[in-house]
Amino acid sequence: MKKLNLKAYHPIVWTLLAGTVFARGASFMALPFLALYLSKTEGIHPIIIGLIIGVGPLTGTIGGFIGGNLSDRFGRKVVMLGSIFTWAFVFIGFAFATKPIAFLLLNALNGICRSFFEPTSQALMSDVTVKERRLRVFSMRYTAINIGAAMGPLLGAVFGASSSTITFEITGGFYLVYGLVLFLLLNKYQINKGESSKKQTSFKGAFRVVFNDKALLYFILGGILVNIGYSQVESTLPQHLEKILTNGVVLYSVLLSINAVTVVILQIPLSRLVEKWKVLHVMMLGSSISVIGFIGFSFSQGWAGFILSMLLFTIGEIFLFPSTSVFIDSIAPDMMRGTYFGAAQFRSLGNFIGPIAGGWIFKQLNGQWLFGLMALVVTMSIFSYLIGLKKQEVKCYKKLALEQ
Repeated sequence: MKKLNLKAYHPIVWTLLAGTVFARGASFMALPFLALYLSKTEGIHPIIIGLIIGVGPLTGTIGGFIGGNLSDRFGRKVVMLGSIFTWAFVFIGFAFATKPIAFLLLNALNGICRSFFEPTSQALMSDVTVKERRLRVFSMRYTAINIGAAMGPLLGAVFGASSSTITFEITGGFYLVYGLVLFLLLNKYQINKGESSKKQTSFKGAFRVVFNDKALLYFILGGILVNIGYSQVESTLPQHLEKILTNGVVLYSVLLSINAVTVVILQIPLSRLVEKWKVLHVMMLGSSISVIGFIGFSFSQGWAGFILSMLLFTIGEIFLFPSTSVFIDSIAPDMMRGTYFGAAQFRSLGNFIGPIAGGWIFKQLNGQWLFGLMALVVTMSIFSYLIGLKKQEVKCYKKLALEQ
């Protein structure tokens, strides 16, 4: 078995990967249970719960572009550290919040922090990694997320099912430690020294460049549609399971862990299977398999059906999500890498629309109708990716013609 070459990647990359495992594990211990926590402690309408869950992605939609552009202009360090320390106190705030408006504001700030930190950290990982190894770095990052996701939900079931606030306190503590470690390492390696003088792209200029990139726009549209469907896993799926099964909370925890463990086990072999495919082709395949998973959620009535559906849903996720970072990195100009990763956060609009629309459909109809409609929505993303693929091919042909 070939040994992992630790020296092949920058120490900052390994720090971000390790931090992702523990911080995401803590996050997955708390946030997936927020909808249940709110319904038990406040007894509020499902649509209001959907609004609270969805406001984070809404603020992240705008915040990602701003944060990514700021990181290009002023360096990664200030954006990453400012967002992660604020993020730590947001989770601690969840533990002490008692009113719906407080949860709404905190989750709005949660979305901003995530949208600043995530694209900036991805851009930083790309900055310090040679082009030939970036696909492997993004794959390892995705694996790290899911290792954390595998650990978190089972612990969250113990605390979250009893409406405990300790999960939020633990998560805040992990993010605080993560921030301190990053502070020390970023000071040691001086990653951003001299960057800001080279990367001066105004918001207006960045906006113009990004929204003239048709391939990126169709990628964002497809991502919005996908996220409308995927957001149901955190918002309406736990409510649906609790409604139709006596042990729905336990099953939900098992499903989240199955999702994460499946990604960790199958990511490498499935990624190798399609590594020579065009990136958008892989994303279309992922969307197609996810559609089958949603149809399974719609018709399942017991543990076996939901577990099988989650396995299919997860295989689609394996093909789809790692490809998004690779796609953005492949089309982003070096001087605007943070801006492009930030612009990709506009996909989070789907995570705002999804919980609200899903909450309304769930209340007016039922979970079976809801997940059937979500299968249709995700199907539409396939066509968006197909158009995006054509636009990217045209762009590449024009660039090649100019070079010749």
